[in-house]
Amino acid sequence: MDGDRKNKILILGASGFIGNAIYKELCTFYDSYGTYCYNENEYKENQQFYKYNIEDIDTYELLKTVKPDFIISAIRGDFSAQVLAHQHIVEYVTKHKSKLIFLSSANVFDAYSKYPSYEYDKTLSLSIYGRLKITIENMLLRLPKNKGVIIRLPMVFGNNSPRIKEIKAAINKKESIEIFPNLILNVTYIDKLTQQIHYIINHNKNGIFHLGSNDLVHHDEFIKDIIKKIGLYSPIYKQVYTSNEDRYLAVLPKSNKLPKHLRFTFQDTIDHHLFS
Repeated sequence: MDGDRKNKILILGASGFIGNAIYKELCTFYDSYGTYCYNENEYKENQQFYKYNIEDIDTYELLKTVKPDFIISAIRGDFSAQVLAHQHIVEYVTKHKSKLIFLSSANVFDAYSKYPSYEYDKTLSLSIYGRLKITIENMLLRLPKNKGVIIRLPMVFGNNSPRIKEIKAAINKKESIEIFPNLILNVTYIDKLTQQIHYIINHNKNGIFHLGSNDLVHHDEFIKDIIKKIGLYSPIYKQVYTSNEDRYLAVLPKSNKLPKHLRFTFQDTIDHHLFS
């Protein structure tokens, strides 16, 4: 049987694009709960959702109320508040029969530009965002192996993803769309990502997972193909060169590969989405 209704799952950040998609994927199979910070009218009557602002609400108290078996962290917000919240989450899972699944980012490797990165490569970041993710990752790495999962994500696309909305808005306003000809990356799309997370939970997997496409593509090529798929044919491009040579920002799977039906290519991200 896929899923176990006895398992209680709490998704922190379940009103955001990724968190909400994960909630919709899991709620049929598990006793699923989520948090929201904004969109009060949409969620306040939903008994499966809790209002949660990481700057105002004690995360530990929320966890004691819900008593989740799995905590999926997709929260955003003030960086120092995120660090404190995850300290409380780690404290909770240490004391209880719970597991933390943390959604991290390819940016934990953004200081390495000459090659793609794999699950157990050393992290190093030049960006504040990347260093935040590394700080939280290090908390999980100090947990017992069965207590934490780190999921590193490349750019995430989907019909209602922020990136697709930004592209459509720029085209409608006749504004330029930034493309990076020297950037080589891998990508993912929301439907496949939620299936992969479902699999990791259902099979109680541990460790570090890179949930991106198995292959690489130049940023400018990918964005142009996406726009062709959308069907809007008069974009204005602004080419941005951040280096004289190609640079990589890609998280490829090697050590922890998922089954074949959960693997995909960057072309699948384009072909399997209508972006309508």
